[in-house]
Amino acid sequence: MTEAVITESELQAYADGRLDAERGAAVEAWLAARPEEAERITEYRRITEELRAAYDPVLDEPVPERLAQALGARARWPRYAAVAAWFALGAAIGALAGWQLHATRPAAPLSADIGLVMARRAAIAHATYSPEVRHPVEVGADQEDHLVAWLSKRLGTPLRAPKLETAGYSLVGGRLLPGENGPVAHFMYQSNQGTRVTLYVRTEGVDNRETAFRYAKEGNVRVFYWVDRKLGYALSSAETSKDELFKLANAVYQQLNP
Repeated sequence: MTEAVITESELQAYADGRLDAERGAAVEAWLAARPEEAERITEYRRITEELRAAYDPVLDEPVPERLAQALGARARWPRYAAVAAWFALGAAIGALAGWQLHATRPAAPLSADIGLVMARRAAIAHATYSPEVRHPVEVGADQEDHLVAWLSKRLGTPLRAPKLETAGYSLVGGRLLPGENGPVAHFMYQSNQGTRVTLYVRTEGVDNRETAFRYAKEGNVRVFYWVDRKLGYALSSAETSKDELFKLANAVYQQLNP
């Protein structure tokens, strides 16, 4: 019996719930014989759910009065806003499913809104990858030099993985993530008790220096974030107290600014 041919586009459509029953059944049978692929598609679905939880509220936000007036057709705006929001959500989901893009335009200075976007993305990344047992990172700590060199090349700037052993945390490894302005580095650390924290590092594209820590909370994930010159940092955890996370953020900052 000839095995069904399943394409990557069909796998992505299956992950998004866009296949008909017949092709969906074929994909399920194909995945049943390939546990690693099945786990990958399951991860895509989880990422989709995280993004929907984070961005679906945009659909209920009122359109700003000045924008409605500028368009000159206020009655049509709610529908346009909803379509635009879903396009944005689809782009974000596609990005986390594998899109990798170098920055093609300079990023704006870190305003409170941009900082909160970074914190939210960092929280989503933490919630997505910190529970993983088999594949929490792409490159493990046993290849730290390769990991740091790879992420530095992709972000276009020298990076360092802070040493947090004195604070009770060891490097698990890291991975490359897509961000709104280009690639993002994501480092993961774990304590002897199994508690995990993640460090989200993105390029800002401008020489900014707002090193004061800011705090945000997305669901049960706590985040301290700051900017140092051309890099933005966000340290996240769902298992540590705010005070402990603040101490770890200080330790990270001291490591990166000797």
